Amino acid sequence: MGERDALHGLLRQSHHARPEDLPGMARWAARQLGADDMVLYLVDHEQRQLLPLPGPDAPRRESLAIEGTLAGRAFSMMRPFGGPVDDGARLWLPLVNGLERMGVAEVVASAALADSSVAAFEAVASLLAELVITRSHYSDTIEQVRRQAPMRLAAEMLRAQLPPLTFSTGNMIISGILEPCYDVGGDAFDYAVNGEVAHLALFDAVGHGSGGGMRAVILASLALAAYRNARRGGFDLVETYHHIDNAVRDHDRRGLITGVLAELDQRTGRLRVISAGHPGGLVIRRGKVAMVLPTPTALPVTLGDRRPPVVVEEALEPGDDVLFYTDGIVEARSADGERFGTERLVDFTVRALADGLPLPETARRLVHAILAYQDDRLQDDATVLMVRFLEPATGRV
Repeated sequence: MGERDALHGLLRQSHHARPEDLPGMARWAARQLGADDMVLYLVDHEQRQLLPLPGPDAPRRESLAIEGTLAGRAFSMMRPFGGPVDDGARLWLPLVNGLERMGVAEVVASAALADSSVAAFEAVASLLAELVITRSHYSDTIEQVRRQAPMRLAAEMLRAQLPPLTFSTGNMIISGILEPCYDVGGDAFDYAVNGEVAHLALFDAVGHGSGGGMRAVILASLALAAYRNARRGGFDLVETYHHIDNAVRDHDRRGLITGVLAELDQRTGRLRVISAGHPGGLVIRRGKVAMVLPTPTALPVTLGDRRPPVVVEEALEPGDDVLFYTDGIVEARSADGERFGTERLVDFTVRALADGLPLPETARRLVHAILAYQDDRLQDDATVLMVRFLEPATGRV
């Protein structure tokens, strides 16, 4: 049976498939393509481990670290890795939906796989990644596998509202990440691509640690909902800022949220930004910081009636990377009290980009560097939202 028949068979099975059925479907597809087995692993929320997805007839496997393993390399670099082993061959494939990384698939074969077979397995892995995401809408199984620790209620509320971590249009890539995973404060991000315009937002609600972060999460949730309401209502950037400001102030006059609102036109590379009492962000071009976006250009949310916002406009070039971040990044402190600071942030980001890492991997490593700097004890949320402008969008088919 060839690739087409294997994919059609998976699609037929998918209509009534539970998450627990996916390992068996993967094994079935592997055998149709001439391999002995296929095992699915999901990435945990901290993006440190690859965890086997259990099923009634799934082979026994242990979790694998992302660092220092071929499986982790396939996940990080988003391409196949493998080779001969004592009992045949192993192939590790990333499970990606678009550019959203869900884990890896392990293909077990008794002999080396031809390039055409690798391409067929990549297609099967892409479909299985799509099924991992869609099945997670109807079941808690996938979410339970990905959790390595109990999740606080505040984190449960906030994470349910975040968009997928990574999205690409072919002309642009957006990737975000938020830590800590299981006990968040008031950081949140959102994005949407409507036509050729990408809408981006990053929020940092004051109140981390108060009531388990619940007040900050409620404020951030209001900001997210108001942002989406304005965006879907066709508001421009200034109107969106005032809409969020009014909505949050009506609920909690003493609440305070800093944030960045931005729009990127994929046809021209024009970036428009409002920085509401928040770091404005960095534009990195050809291995150097091309510009530090001005900040603040508006007062924090709930103070927006006191001064009109200013929209900053910049022209991006193909290959530019834009980094938005919350203050938990630069204000992270080592054991001896030294701040991580903007200089370290720039240095790390530039080096990671020079290594040619995929954008989501750059974001992952950046936040993990912040965690390591504080001995894995964050004093505040650390959130980044990165955008890579690849090329101007032209007419689409």
